[in-house]
Amino acid sequence: MTGEGAEDFGAALRALGRTLCRDLGTLAPMPLPPLSAPRRLRWAPHLLILWIAVGATLSNIDQIGIRYGVGVALGTFLAAVQGAAILLALRRPVPAFWLSLADMVVVAALAEHQLTQQSAPPGTEWPWAGPAIVAHATVLMLLALRAPTRVAVVAAGLSALAGPLLQRTVSGVAKYSSTTALSAIVFAVIALLGIAIRGRSEARTRLVAQEEITAEERARRTVLEERGRIARELHDVVAHHMSVISIQAQVAPHLVKDPPPELRENLDGIRQNALDALAELRRVLGVLRADPSDDPADETDPGTAAAPQLPQPSLDRLDALVAGTRAAGLAVTTLETGRRRPLAPGVELSAYRIVQEALSNALRHAPGSRVEVALDHVSEGLRVRVTNTAPEGPVPDSPGAGHGLLGMRERAAMLGGTLESGPVPETGGFEIRAFLPAGGSR
Repeated sequence: MTGEGAEDFGAALRALGRTLCRDLGTLAPMPLPPLSAPRRLRWAPHLLILWIAVGATLSNIDQIGIRYGVGVALGTFLAAVQGAAILLALRRPVPAFWLSLADMVVVAALAEHQLTQQSAPPGTEWPWAGPAIVAHATVLMLLALRAPTRVAVVAAGLSALAGPLLQRTVSGVAKYSSTTALSAIVFAVIALLGIAIRGRSEARTRLVAQEEITAEERARRTVLEERGRIARELHDVVAHHMSVISIQAQVAPHLVKDPPPELRENLDGIRQNALDALAELRRVLGVLRADPSDDPADETDPGTAAAPQLPQPSLDRLDALVAGTRAAGLAVTTLETGRRRPLAPGVELSAYRIVQEALSNALRHAPGSRVEVALDHVSEGLRVRVTNTAPEGPVPDSPGAGHGLLGMRERAAMLGGTLESGPVPETGGFEIRAFLPAGGSR
């Protein structure tokens, strides 16, 4: 290793040491949260920890006070400290670890005298008794669940090394059953298990967060796509009318015998303005087409470039839409009230699309239901209402996530209208209500 590499390695070790010292010396709370589900078991882990703390305390009183010969009063105190460390680990696992480890070392040191004096019962467990191993393993588990992985690894290593270090201090002939290997294995397994559970929980949390972000991005993308689709359709409608204006302005002089020059000049100006507006409109909105090959055009005529071969649908095609939905298995009725009057092409198109999406939703989410499509022509505009009853059969899973409703709202909002939707408690069905101003804007 070169000198520069050795310096970098030493700097990395020093940085790691400072980080470990900071992590192992923190008093910051790291509370164990309740379970998210099911609700009846939210506090089950806390109750289990409480039960372990009580059981370990009672068992340690017998082990420390009687078998180790420390005395009932001191043994009870040391057993209570071990139990308190378990409860403290529910909120502050790092201080609880040090308290538990210190208590185990003190108990082992006090028991050493009894072992060397041959006053302890034969086969006494040492340096850690079974209840002490269970108590400290519980603290290690709570630490591994809340603290960084490096902290859990170091804590498990210190716990495993404490036993062999204490055994080296035994003087004289001591008859005891060593628990050093057992405790090291238990502490290592518990630490690894806690680290694995914590990693799985963090991965699940990140996955949920990513799914939420993905859902938001999907909804935002759906809105943008729907806006693009609306803009393309409106572009086609406006382009059609501008083309008609241009053609009419070109033909008009031929319909009048000896038209005056002023009329010809005005009509030429109208035609030219219409062509300029059409060119500008296509230059700005033509890029919204997802695939120009989907809309073949007559390349020899600039006035029809990028224009659709088929007209955009309007309410005149509503009967055909309803008939197709009936053929798919829905009982659809239509109701039209008020005096029908000419509407802006964008309003007709959006009304058709809203009804189309509502019928599609009914097919997907309410198979076998009865659907009513109501159009109410009022002086301010058009009211659209699509209501379906509850589905008669099982509803198949649908990959949709409410994006159709987002698109319908976008259509209404871009025309200055409103759209509301929600369940119908009386029938168990669903209703969509929209209002579109007659002129296409407020």
